[in-house]
Amino acid sequence: MLRLTQLLILTHVLFGVALADAHAATFPDHTVRLIIPYSAGGGLDTLGRPLADRLSKLWHQPVIVENKTGASTIIGTESVARSPKDGHTLLLTSDLTITSNPFLFKNLPYDPLKDLVPVTELVSHHQMIVVNPSVQANSMAELIAYAKAHPTALTYGSYGRASPPNLLFETMKAKTGATFLDVQYRGVAPAILAVLQGSVQITMGGAATTGQYIKAGKMKALAIGRPDRLKDFPDVPTLSELGLGYADPKTWFGLFAPAGTPSDIVSKIQSDVAAVMNDPEFKERYIDSVGYTGVAGSSADFGALIRRDLEEKKEMIEAAGIKPE
Repeated sequence: MLRLTQLLILTHVLFGVALADAHAATFPDHTVRLIIPYSAGGGLDTLGRPLADRLSKLWHQPVIVENKTGASTIIGTESVARSPKDGHTLLLTSDLTITSNPFLFKNLPYDPLKDLVPVTELVSHHQMIVVNPSVQANSMAELIAYAKAHPTALTYGSYGRASPPNLLFETMKAKTGATFLDVQYRGVAPAILAVLQGSVQITMGGAATTGQYIKAGKMKALAIGRPDRLKDFPDVPTLSELGLGYADPKTWFGLFAPAGTPSDIVSKIQSDVAAVMNDPEFKERYIDSVGYTGVAGSSADFGALIRRDLEEKKEMIEAAGIKPE
């Protein structure tokens, strides 16, 4: 009887292993949909489309990008969370969706830890604090001092609640007593244009979007949110080295599947995405040249990052006085 029980257990285990192998061996067997809950033309889109193209060639199946926008990325994200758990519908999104929205909305229709499985962090996205040349400050310390002395003088362009500029300047306001006034725009590009035109004095933007203006003297870069200085801008200090690490909103792009997707499929997707991301030509063109730090790590590492980021975002959102709607 014992031997029969052991045999049944062994058969069950072997069947499970064989089934898992079968999942990975046949994936994908039809079109894969890559849902981006942001408008076409943004940073996620310009990374997601060439990634989809490379994966379609690798998988010999179409990988189509769908920009499913609305409700602060909630519409597109919920659609993925409710999709079949087979890896054929994936979500490419930013930290806002996963680690900010839970603290911004009282009735979020998805749980980022329960309804989605992290596949891989694609890139860390680093942004610089940039100001109009007319601003009488050439460092973050001078900017804070000026904001304290002139409480209504400095406005910053953000792209909504808990966007990087909003989190950074509202946290700094709470910590230092300096006053910065928020002016909201529909995205990074309009906020940068507003700084160039002098409509607002400050915003945040990546090297790809602000670098040309900094080099042309049309903007001043006071700091960057990343672990170390950017090689193309070695004179721009990091927020951490300036003692402002508490106000550094971590930003990243990541890939997710619906919770319940077989682990072998998740592993295959992660492995294949890493192969594309680490291709020298792809890396130089779509990652390094725009100032991203490529990651493409494991699902477990990404999950650990998300848990840490949830705690950090919670602290920053509370410090900024942002209330859930």
